[in-house]
Amino acid sequence: MLGTLLVITGCMFSGKSEELLRLLRRERIARRKVQLFKPKMDNRYNASKKVVTHNLSALKATPIKSPNEILRYIDQDTDVVGIDEVQFFGSEIVDVCDRLIQMGIKVICAGLKQDFKGKLFGSMDKLLIMADYITSLTAICNVCGAEATMTQRLINGEPAPYDAPQVLVGGVEAYQAHCKKHHVVPKKP
Repeated sequence: MLGTLLVITGCMFSGKSEELLRLLRRERIARRKVQLFKPKMDNRYNASKKVVTHNLSALKATPIKSPNEILRYIDQDTDVVGIDEVQFFGSEIVDVCDRLIQMGIKVICAGLKQDFKGKLFGSMDKLLIMADYITSLTAICNVCGAEATMTQRLINGEPAPYDAPQVLVGGVEAYQAHCKKHHVVPKKP
């Protein structure tokens, strides 16, 4: 029997990691063997071996540099694989997810659909296309309180320019959730 792919997506502070952990806890209650993976570069909240949400909920996780490490670390009796911050992985994450599905494993990924520029992030487009189920979450705009779907990066309290690097691991010190009306990217072509 083939596995399935559920992708949880949204902007910063929309609750992606919180939803991932909630679903993985449910799988454990159902007595399914769960393994959770995260990018090694995500060391927020001083948690190198945990996925920690912005409101400090946490689960033990295996930090990895490359998606192919998942296949090396996977236990033979694993039923469910969770992958947090999936947008940080290169294109091989798509093949790894497909391999896990072929092995009959349920895969639950959480990641940003767009970067702070409003552009697709990593291989999220391919994962969304191959997903059996998609959960798209929103946050609350830090400016007006409307539904927020955009991630606003800040540098010294000001919107980051378009030419800023795509990847910057951070939390409230570097990011806010904004609605489209209040999302600003200076120097955007």
